[in-house]
Amino acid sequence: MKRLFLAVLAIFTTCALFAQEAPAAEAEAPKAEWNKGIATTIGFSQLSLMQWAAGGVGQLTLNTFADAYANVTKGKIVWSNELQAGYGFIHSFDKDYLLKSDDRLIFDSKFGYKAAEKLYFSAVYNFRTQFAEGWDGKHEIIISDFFAPAYTSLGLGIDYTPAKNVSINFAPLTGKVTMVRPEELRVRYGNREDQFARFELGTQLRLDAKMEVENFKVGTVLVLFSDYLNKPQNIKVNWDVNAEAKVTQFFSVTLRTNLIYDDNVLVPKYHKNSSEMYQGKGVQFKELFSVGFTYTIGQKKK
Repeated sequence: MKRLFLAVLAIFTTCALFAQEAPAAEAEAPKAEWNKGIATTIGFSQLSLMQWAAGGVGQLTLNTFADAYANVTKGKIVWSNELQAGYGFIHSFDKDYLLKSDDRLIFDSKFGYKAAEKLYFSAVYNFRTQFAEGWDGKHEIIISDFFAPAYTSLGLGIDYTPAKNVSINFAPLTGKVTMVRPEELRVRYGNREDQFARFELGTQLRLDAKMEVENFKVGTVLVLFSDYLNKPQNIKVNWDVNAEAKVTQFFSVTLRTNLIYDDNVLVPKYHKNSSEMYQGKGVQFKELFSVGFTYTIGQKKK
């Protein structure tokens, strides 16, 4: 009987200890930490002239930009998502059409699993296109549209974070697809006339860096891509820079630039010492400077 009593006591003691340790173990399980929100910027200007001796043209300009983000960290897993949407136009009162000053729709997603200190196994996805039709300078020919072109890519590799706001991603296995909806625009962006989607397989190097000092912040993304299947020595470049300086709580000055080089894309060029234009390979560059209203909903972006 004594042995039975000791055995029962031992069983109850073990169960009691387990019951106390189970909640503790559950409490130690990593919780998901979210950082999400949306930052918006609107810039507007208007010029009207009436019998102005010095000359000039009245015009209306509008620039809008939204940056939505949702990032989560749980244990060894890091997943970041960002959607950027921007649209701007210039309307001259002496013309009956709009000229785009900005047009972008970009989605980025990066999934990482911690392998070592500052080093992650990663999968990086990107999608990029524009909202509306784009015309040449004389407004005679459509040269871009929604899904004309559209780029999407998925890269598998490693992500190195030497500092809190610096990421170097190397993806030696990256698939990239260029999609062009209208047949008449496909050759301009490197596809055949009968080819809606063109596939590329290569390696990608991506650098993300951010800096913030008081009311000034700047971020840059540099992407280099080499296609194993076609002229790997011709490196494709896409470099974005976004800078913002807050003047007051709700007003800021912003500067956004985008530099692109892709030898598959034809850009308007001029013959030397001539006003005659032709289509050829070259560097594309866009710069947008604006002063406007800024408002952020949700958490401050980390």
